[in-house]
Amino acid sequence: MSVADPWSDLRAYTAARLALGRCGASLPTDEILRFGLAHAEARDAVQRQLDAGALVARLQATGVQSLAVASAARDRTTFLLRPDLGRRLSDSSRMLLSDAPDAGAGIDLLVVVADGLSAPAIERNAVPMLDAIRRQAPPGICIGPVVVATQARVALGDEIGGLLEAALVAMLIGERPGLSSPDSLGIYLTWKPRSGRSDAERNCISNIRPEGLGYDAAARRLWWLCGQARQLQLTGVHLKDRSSQASIAAVAPVPAIPADPPTQPP
Repeated sequence: MSVADPWSDLRAYTAARLALGRCGASLPTDEILRFGLAHAEARDAVQRQLDAGALVARLQATGVQSLAVASAARDRTTFLLRPDLGRRLSDSSRMLLSDAPDAGAGIDLLVVVADGLSAPAIERNAVPMLDAIRRQAPPGICIGPVVVATQARVALGDEIGGLLEAALVAMLIGERPGLSSPDSLGIYLTWKPRSGRSDAERNCISNIRPEGLGYDAAARRLWWLCGQARQLQLTGVHLKDRSSQASIAAVAPVPAIPADPPTQPP
């Protein structure tokens, strides 16, 4: 006979697996089935291919200039087995961006949308997240074309941003699926992107989805970080996220970025 857990009321406040009850020495059958479904959804999120063409069409239908690129990983299996290939562009994509008319156009923020480890995260969250970013953009900020990248790791944004000479790149990427969040979106912000940047030189906003951090809240945090990054001329461990203590109204354009930014603090 199944025995309810006395803490079951807590399940109304979280998707975490708690207060599951028991049936003898085991879990109830329905909980075992729910776990199996969640595990299957997580595996599917990792394996699923992102339809980059459809996403580009959705963005262009809303008036957002966009283009599609791919990493050097030729397929999903290679992407999962060779993370290094997901961190650099394919030869054809590198040529496409090198010849792009937006290169050197004074882009303040370049947004890259990447499948990462969860295509569903992009399919469900990328368009509303981009809408929130654009709606909250401070006056005078130049946002570049949206680059949709497939078989992509976070560091691919460094090469993309470097080729387009963007001051900042924001990588919207599908995060590693959890058993209660197969569609979580993350944003990685990098100052002066170029190949060779380390993860310590980025700021991350995580768990963006309707059940987690909302789109408007994530956009406010992103623009606050962008404003601080432009003032300090860095991102990463030396830029602490204090966006909850400040008003987004304080974010404003700053003078042109010097060719040789000052050395980061030790």
